[in-house]
Amino acid sequence: MSKKTLYQHFTNKDALVTETVSVHMKQEQDEFEEVQQKAKDAIEELYLLSKCMRDRVFKLNPSLLYDLQKYHAEAWKVFQEFKKEFLIGQIIHNLTRGIEEGSYRDNINPKILATLRIESVQLIFNDQIFPRAEFDFVDVQMQVFDHFVHGILSDKGRKLFQKYHLPENMNHSN
Repeated sequence: MSKKTLYQHFTNKDALVTETVSVHMKQEQDEFEEVQQKAKDAIEELYLLSKCMRDRVFKLNPSLLYDLQKYHAEAWKVFQEFKKEFLIGQIIHNLTRGIEEGSYRDNINPKILATLRIESVQLIFNDQIFPRAEFDFVDVQMQVFDHFVHGILSDKGRKLFQKYHLPENMNHSN
């Protein structure tokens, strides 16, 4: 497609990037809501959502978030709103559900841990903290995920999690 054709639909490159990010966030929202509805319990929901996220992480360029923040302020704003308004809400919902089902520890604060989870995922994209020359991006993601999960599980939840957390289902996991 030529630039001329693109600029018939978008005023500039930032508008194109912002629209692309918006469409992508809507697709993720739809997929996450579908997972939430079909999951039998909080542990299955957590497993399925983490699988969605893992599939995306393998495809993402680690510099994407940095580039959005530095070069595309409006697209960064769309991402930040999605993170704050939707992703944190999804995690709070899952944590609350897991506490009610007895799969997660009952003394955790869903809002604190949801925020921590989202920020820890974003932190992994920071090349100054986890330089690609020293750290395998996917391994860091999986280590941080495992740390998060094992910190929230109750004894009942740990047993249920083992049902979903099989070696053939979780690459790069210990």
